[in-house]
Amino acid sequence: MESLRWLFGRLGALARLLAPFGKLLLLLAVLYYPIGMLLMNHIDDDPGFTASARFDIQGGSHAVAMTEALIEREVRTHRWVPNDPFFMPSSMLVRMPAFQHGIIDALSRFGIQLYDHLGRARGSSEKDPDLEDAAGLLKYSPDVWIFNFSTSIWPTAPSQDQYLKAEKLLKKYNERLAKGQAIFERRADNLMDALDGIASDLGSSSAEIDARIHNYAGRFLDPGAASQFYRIKGQMYAEFLLLREIKRDYADIIAEKKLDDAWNNMLASLSEGAQLGHFFIFNGSPRSAFMPNHLAMQGFYLLRARTQLREVTNILLK
Repeated sequence: MESLRWLFGRLGALARLLAPFGKLLLLLAVLYYPIGMLLMNHIDDDPGFTASARFDIQGGSHAVAMTEALIEREVRTHRWVPNDPFFMPSSMLVRMPAFQHGIIDALSRFGIQLYDHLGRARGSSEKDPDLEDAAGLLKYSPDVWIFNFSTSIWPTAPSQDQYLKAEKLLKKYNERLAKGQAIFERRADNLMDALDGIASDLGSSSAEIDARIHNYAGRFLDPGAASQFYRIKGQMYAEFLLLREIKRDYADIIAEKKLDDAWNNMLASLSEGAQLGHFFIFNGSPRSAFMPNHLAMQGFYLLRARTQLREVTNILLK
């Protein structure tokens, strides 16, 4: 009995000694997610973002360089978060992963326009293999971690690795283009095809906004509204930067067709829509006098940009 009392006494003393450390660990556990979320959250919607000389090489495409630079920035500089597992604080974020998802969606669609229209001389000509492979990699789902148990128990390629492979292929293509060993067609009809593809993407996003408002408007809290808002914000932001650089790629045609003002108006609408952001995203009834509908506000700039983009293609037809 004496030995048991001694043992319990020692254990009690040890527990009292460790109690402050236990409280500290508990406090750290409680703060882990909120502090981690604050530190990791970064929505970079800088409209003045430019591709560095590392990407924007003389003789290459400015729009391709911007695609490379955005991949590098979101994957390496800011860190890709849409596929973070549950034990990472960033897995609890909503806005940043949605914003990054929107950016990669826009880049993926531009990748299709690249290999299908801009990177080939005619519709019947051979597609550039680097552009085709890059476009396929950019279509990879943004939320795949090193394990994807819905398809296999074995490790798989995470999203960011696929995007970085696409970046390398785009860099390889742009370097070949600068040496005259690849095609980037600077004809009006190729430009029109690419713009029509972007206009279709904007139209699809406006339909998503309309469906969200129709199905959920008027709820005090619509948990999916913020995710949709920031995904479309990311799309508009990336398309603003891409179209700004496409203007540089097609400077001669834009000058010849006197498109400068119309193009700048389109860019202004995309930029204004991409800069929208609110602490709370409300999906209020469009008829409400008290609760705003931020999705409808975003949709206005999106549709205005799409209309202005159509005006550009109509001028190119003349």
